[in-house]
Amino acid sequence: MKIDVTKKLPDKMDTIVLLLGDKTKGSGAFEHLPAEYAENVDAFIEEGNFDFKYNTIKTLHHVCHKGGARIILCGLGDRHNLTVDRFRNLIASCIRAAIQIKSKEVFLFFPYAMPFSDTALGHVITEGCLLACYRFQKYQSDSPAPTPVAVHAVLDNKNTRHLNHGILEGRIYAEMTLLARDLVNEPANVMTPETLAEAAKQAALDYGFGIDIIMPDRIRRMKMDAFLAVGRGSASEPRLIIMRYRGNPEKKSSIGLVGKGLTFDSGGYCIKQPQGMLNMKNDMGGAAAVIGTMAAIARLNLKVNVVAIIAACENMISGSSYRPGDIIRSMAGKTIEVINTDAEGRLTLIDAVHYIIEREHASKVIDIATLTGAAMAALGPGISAVFTNDEEWMKKLREASEISGERIWQLPVHEEYREMLRSDVADLKNVGGPLAGAITAALFIREFVEGKPWIHIDIAGTAWRDKENGLYSIGATGVGVRLLISLFKLME
Repeated sequence: MKIDVTKKLPDKMDTIVLLLGDKTKGSGAFEHLPAEYAENVDAFIEEGNFDFKYNTIKTLHHVCHKGGARIILCGLGDRHNLTVDRFRNLIASCIRAAIQIKSKEVFLFFPYAMPFSDTALGHVITEGCLLACYRFQKYQSDSPAPTPVAVHAVLDNKNTRHLNHGILEGRIYAEMTLLARDLVNEPANVMTPETLAEAAKQAALDYGFGIDIIMPDRIRRMKMDAFLAVGRGSASEPRLIIMRYRGNPEKKSSIGLVGKGLTFDSGGYCIKQPQGMLNMKNDMGGAAAVIGTMAAIARLNLKVNVVAIIAACENMISGSSYRPGDIIRSMAGKTIEVINTDAEGRLTLIDAVHYIIEREHASKVIDIATLTGAAMAALGPGISAVFTNDEEWMKKLREASEISGERIWQLPVHEEYREMLRSDVADLKNVGGPLAGAITAALFIREFVEGKPWIHIDIAGTAWRDKENGLYSIGATGVGVRLLISLFKLME
């Protein structure tokens, strides 16, 4: 999709989107609009057919004559309540309305100068357009539903340099989010651990970051037995994917980034119900976010050093699968009593976290994972749960959340809850019982961070959508990519 800024209008337009401020009757939105359209739309508004409320959408056909442009009216609401994130979602709603009427080319008209920078304006217009247009239709025989091929922001800015910079930056954020969505949406018979490793390798080649793919024999020699236990029951062998980006070579230390990479999770011998298993191809949402983030920071040439690790495997059932009651030894040397084979993600994460600290010497670590149903139950599909042992770093993540629009909520890691993980036969249990599941999962991972600054993001509720809305289509959301890019940009 082409996205640009224009002052000059063609003689014939396909679709016009009028963004209308609270009780403005069009005002500045009509400034560049041909008179015949402005008069008819103004009359429509005068008749009380539009209320200007935020995200109110009305589509008008043949306002002037048959063959004339279709017009979409979109309410901005009170300008004092218009944030960057609300505007981003509004653009997405407009694009969805344009898709419904099969628009090929869209012209956006604004009622007044937006209350944020030109760079932010270009950025969120681009994100809203590209994210709203996404559909995963790779395996459908019918032709894909048409989406607009061009969106033009009609603005009278004398200098468009900052707008164009925002458009370019927004495209990178959005395209790498779509890369993550594509990876998660692939069915598990296609997206195996080997395929995920190849996808990461291709991203490294395309966007310019380093990669090593560690095969099972070497993983065994490194004694990553917690990770290996989870993947033992699958015919698809595990892969350890290590990605490196050095944008600040003068600095020795790197930030560690770990993504959960379960390409399918049956639950193992603690098997899931069929309905709960259906979308478990999304259990590598953290891994997809990590790949998308690494690609984005390389494209943006950010001045940060990042090392990222994905322990990719499947949790399946066979004669060689790990069992409830097994005691396994982690790479760090701590022993773990397996209470529930469906609490597998944390077992892969702890070996990856230990590796990134001990072998890659990460100075701080952030992990992202579709980890617990408890996080989903607590915060729903729109907010990711976050845990940390470093409040200063957490402030940066909150700022990144505000910038990206990917919402987070911090939950506690109270020390007394660690008692729930105490085992009578090993150092730890892999689950802490029916209560505070998201917290005890975070505490379990914290046992392996060795005092390093650490953030854990649980995206179990936010990685997937069952309904189409705003920026999100049905399926994978690509959550985490825009949040993490924004975080690393703040850390330059």
